[in-house]
Amino acid sequence: MKVRAVYALILLLAALPWFIGSRYIFHIATMITIMIPLVLGMHLMVRIGQLSLAHPAFWGLGAYASALLTMRLGMPPLLSLLVGAAVPSLVALAVGPIFLRIKGVFFVLLTFAFGEIVDLIFQEWTGLFGGNSGLYGIPKFSILGLRLTQIPHYYVLGLIAAILVYLLMRAIERSDVGAILESLNEDEMLSRSMGANALAWRVAAFVVSAFAAGISGGIYAFYIGFLSPDPFGFQTIVDLIVMVTVGGAGSVLGPVLGAIVTVPLPELLRDAREYQLMIYGVCLIGFMKFAKQGLISFIVDKRRGA
Repeated sequence: MKVRAVYALILLLAALPWFIGSRYIFHIATMITIMIPLVLGMHLMVRIGQLSLAHPAFWGLGAYASALLTMRLGMPPLLSLLVGAAVPSLVALAVGPIFLRIKGVFFVLLTFAFGEIVDLIFQEWTGLFGGNSGLYGIPKFSILGLRLTQIPHYYVLGLIAAILVYLLMRAIERSDVGAILESLNEDEMLSRSMGANALAWRVAAFVVSAFAAGISGGIYAFYIGFLSPDPFGFQTIVDLIVMVTVGGAGSVLGPVLGAIVTVPLPELLRDAREYQLMIYGVCLIGFMKFAKQGLISFIVDKRRGA
């Protein structure tokens, strides 16, 4: 019953921008929908017991790939969005068999180093990515002859993408595949004894999570119309960790709640931006002490499990 009430509340919040009619509210709501696929991708890795700090880099790869495919090759925006999302997936498929042989803090450090390398490439390869000066002139998204020029248009696009990615992650969570991925975190030796190829399943989760990040990046690129390396660095790593922690990793609904609560915070803390990381730290300490499973622990019946 609690879960249904939360879905109803999310639906109400999703409709709120149209009732208010403010461009500012539409912008914040659009950024929430863009971040949801990204944080859901990271959450999928957390579910298999691996904290990936590479997802901001996958986000950036999806963003730059989608933009460049449209700008340089003249590819239709919808096709460039899908192909652009496939780029980080292919990168994840290439590095996954190497990275995912490592666990724990070493995996965290390895993915962090990978993200820093990708961010450095964005900065230094000025001929392709524009460097720190940025990539200008990204055309607006269009589909079936309809050109998206207003913020509410991108809010609808982001909302559709967020719902589709959420349904995908929820289907994985409730399927036999989800049970296998969960078992890799809880008892890998038992999973292997039952014939599961642990490395192959981890790589598959890595690829799917990178695709979700790429979709998020592509929509971000078309919405903002300008790309620079800044959004794909360390701050986004912190934001994603906060979203997963605040929302809770025990259910796919948790990161969605985390995004809804966390994304507006920088705007609310605009006058105290220099203290943003400190406030995030206080919030994390509070949740770790009083709600270790995040907001989802107040919603999902503990007797059923998350």
